[in-house]
Amino acid sequence: MLLLRRLGLAGARRRRGPAARGLASGAPREAADAVVVGAGVVGLALARALAMAGREVVVVEAAPSFGTGTSSRNSEVIHAGIYYPPRSLKANLCVRGKEMLYKYCAERGVAHKQLGKLIVATGAAETGKLDMLLMNAKQNGVNDLQLMEGSQAMEMEPELRCLKALLSPSTGIVDSHSFMLSLLGDAENLGTTISYNTAVIGGHVGYEGLELHICESKELQNHPGGSHVTPQLVLLPKLLINSAGLSAIPLAKRFHGLDQAFVPNPHYARGCYFTLSQSKSPFSHLIYPLPEDGGIGVHVTIDLNGLVRFGPDVEWLDGVEDLVSCFLNRFDYSVNPTRGSVFYPVVRKYFPNLKDGSLEPGYSGIRPKLSGPGQPPSDFFIQGQDIHGIPGLVNLFGIESPGLTSSLAIAEHIVSRYL
Repeated sequence: MLLLRRLGLAGARRRRGPAARGLASGAPREAADAVVVGAGVVGLALARALAMAGREVVVVEAAPSFGTGTSSRNSEVIHAGIYYPPRSLKANLCVRGKEMLYKYCAERGVAHKQLGKLIVATGAAETGKLDMLLMNAKQNGVNDLQLMEGSQAMEMEPELRCLKALLSPSTGIVDSHSFMLSLLGDAENLGTTISYNTAVIGGHVGYEGLELHICESKELQNHPGGSHVTPQLVLLPKLLINSAGLSAIPLAKRFHGLDQAFVPNPHYARGCYFTLSQSKSPFSHLIYPLPEDGGIGVHVTIDLNGLVRFGPDVEWLDGVEDLVSCFLNRFDYSVNPTRGSVFYPVVRKYFPNLKDGSLEPGYSGIRPKLSGPGQPPSDFFIQGQDIHGIPGLVNLFGIESPGLTSSLAIAEHIVSRYL
């Protein structure tokens, strides 16, 4: 019998443990060992790691499938660990995660390519920044970068124009969907339950410990603003990992008993991608400009089918307060074709032969950030009892890029630190 369908919830994949009826809200109460909220790439990596450590794991996901949010709306790049401040979580987990990801993909047959990346300086004022990136990368343990003159880079990439470049040979690309599908298979083979179409609407620290309030996603759709939603099930986990991505902070704000001083303010940045209409790629490496406010610049990525994409740009979203939009991932992912007019001059700084009319709207993604416009980039924020004081609760905030690259290392870090 299915775990949650028995209680009126759709989308579960396997029953775990006995149920007992409690008085709180009149909803059935179900004991659980370890619950992961969110079936993105980090949530799936966590489910796998927890199951490998012997825990009975339930993954709760509001969408009808896995990886429908930030995990599937990105550049699919395996990052080297160049940009992030030394000793930060982003630096440490990216470098470790890159190693783990390449090994995992090779062993499991997950499609990937180690293409390499060129970070380019197109103006004299930018060349010194490449030296700074090189020094930063070395402090992060990335020792394979090569600083080269523009002529060397343009010999490698004839369509490229730059004064200097930094070659990162360990940067690559991965089929993120296949990677997540493999993680899902690993987790399920180890007994993990996946419950789709199941929304977490809040929780609190109760007399039995942690309580997680759950309803069908379609029930949440009927309550604009997310108010007055009655839980259909209360889960009582020994371990709760909030890996909800875009909705991680809104969920934490609805967790009674968690001191809200420990919950940061969310910031959301939409990034659009445009695809190159010509069939043959002008580049064999990924091409990146220098980082900009809110991101690492409108860059060239090539997918495993050879399709060339430019992006993402940065568009800050204001006033994202609608809980239904956050919990059910109802953000506006449309790509306005007129944004392409901004892409042309930016891309032509390093790809001057880009023809008018050759960019077509692709897709967009939204990044969950902890810093806003004009502020220094924030680190990953992994928050356990040592910070907020609640046993068994681990929050993951601001898991943006390099979250895909770092996913296996994030799971390893949490299992080693909080189990």
